[in-house]
Amino acid sequence: MFAQLGNANFVVIQTLNSLALGGLLFLLAAGFSLIFGLMRIANLTHGSLFMLGAYLGVTLLSLGVPNLWLAALLAGLATALMGGLFERLVLRRLPGNSQGQVLVTLGVSFIVADLCLMLWGGDPIPIATPAFLRAPLQVAGFVFPTYRLAVIVLAVIVGIGLHALIERTRLGAMIRAGVDDPQMARAVGIPVSRLFTVVFCLGAGIAGAGGVIGGPILSAYAGLDADMLPLALIVVILGGVGSLVGAFVGSFIIGFIYTFGTALLPDLAYVILFLPMIIVIAFRPTGLFGRMSA
Repeated sequence: MFAQLGNANFVVIQTLNSLALGGLLFLLAAGFSLIFGLMRIANLTHGSLFMLGAYLGVTLLSLGVPNLWLAALLAGLATALMGGLFERLVLRRLPGNSQGQVLVTLGVSFIVADLCLMLWGGDPIPIATPAFLRAPLQVAGFVFPTYRLAVIVLAVIVGIGLHALIERTRLGAMIRAGVDDPQMARAVGIPVSRLFTVVFCLGAGIAGAGGVIGGPILSAYAGLDADMLPLALIVVILGGVGSLVGAFVGSFIIGFIYTFGTALLPDLAYVILFLPMIIVIAFRPTGLFGRMSA
């Protein structure tokens, strides 16, 4: 272990892998955090939407969609539509029933996973890296996979865009009001129920697009949802429910812990992963950036 840490190339490459995984986790956890923060729903379908997005990307590219980015956009729109319909037709009928919501979202997650297995099979399906990002980038004697750098940059851009949406727009102000005090928001005329649908669509769409973007790194495979959802849950709990900044910071913290933990101490990877979350919850139950209730 110490010999690996002393290897500069190992540290640099694992750091890049950590940042790339953190970027993908943010694309998954950002929407999850907003949905959890606004609607108080632990949407356990989120991991399956990420996986479904990856499979839709595979199909769209095979049908002739010219590039990965357009496939990600289309897959994101498709999963956003599915998420909106699910919220309107199912979750809307379970107000205040947290146990029912958890069971329903978990059941739909299993259904989506089985449908993906039936339609696309159980073998991993790779997604090709865009041609202009295939050549590695060499800096100071180190070789970097260019696509992973692009994922990091994209995650930062999405984070800035979401932050601007939430903090600088009227829609964002209404969403913040709905998160802080939904009853008062309804009293002043804010259509909180519509916000629920908008946020659910936004979160589902980002997750679906993230599945396509993560395809060249992770591939599309049965079980991708089960691998990614626990990490997203840890990110949201660690960073703070409803906090985009928390989701962003938490994603990269978990990316580093998971990547280095798996590489250095594979037998203790989950101990290393869950232990920081337990410590944070013990001393700050709302997470690193969550606000304490008045």
